[in-house]
Amino acid sequence: MARYTGADCKRCRREKMKLFLKGSKCDGPKCPFESRPFPPGQHGRGRTKETEYLLQHREKQKARRTYGVLEKQFRGYYEEAVTKPGKTGEVLLQILESRLDNVVYRMGLGSTRAEARQLVSHRSIMVNGKVLNVPSAMLKAGDVVSATDKSKAQLRIVDALQLAEKVGFPRWVEVDPKKVTGTFKGAPDRSEFGQDINESLVVELYSK
Repeated sequence: MARYTGADCKRCRREKMKLFLKGSKCDGPKCPFESRPFPPGQHGRGRTKETEYLLQHREKQKARRTYGVLEKQFRGYYEEAVTKPGKTGEVLLQILESRLDNVVYRMGLGSTRAEARQLVSHRSIMVNGKVLNVPSAMLKAGDVVSATDKSKAQLRIVDALQLAEKVGFPRWVEVDPKKVTGTFKGAPDRSEFGQDINESLVVELYSK
């Protein structure tokens, strides 16, 4: 399966904001964005003309990179969102939030979406009591997500859960840290997540 293999921190610098792709490192002094808050490359410090298309493209890239989705996949989610009732941009983000790897991240089983995706791929996650190793699988309201018995003791899961408990869990997931399990209540309202993403620009880009 195709995936990005470059430096995660370069993606944050390209979007000129932290996408929190490296977990706790993003909050520490060693985060490269702190010392180099400008786009990578020899022209990173140069001034670019911010056209309407550029703003729309960068917003799409920001959303795509935040959720760790490839271009073709992201376009597919947009086309699915168009066919559903409601505002297309909000529906698009709700679809992304309903992905299994994102829900695992929101429940605190992984410190980043990339780590959550790896847990799913490595068969460390169960949905409704059965192992599911497809990160892009869509969850429905009431689905129960948990770590397998062998995986519950993994240090990375324990550490991620401890950090998530301190920060607090989103309202659309119900988590039992002791049992390393949680319930997906359903796709969240737009007001409950992702305020850094301007989905209307993404819709404008694809509507051309």
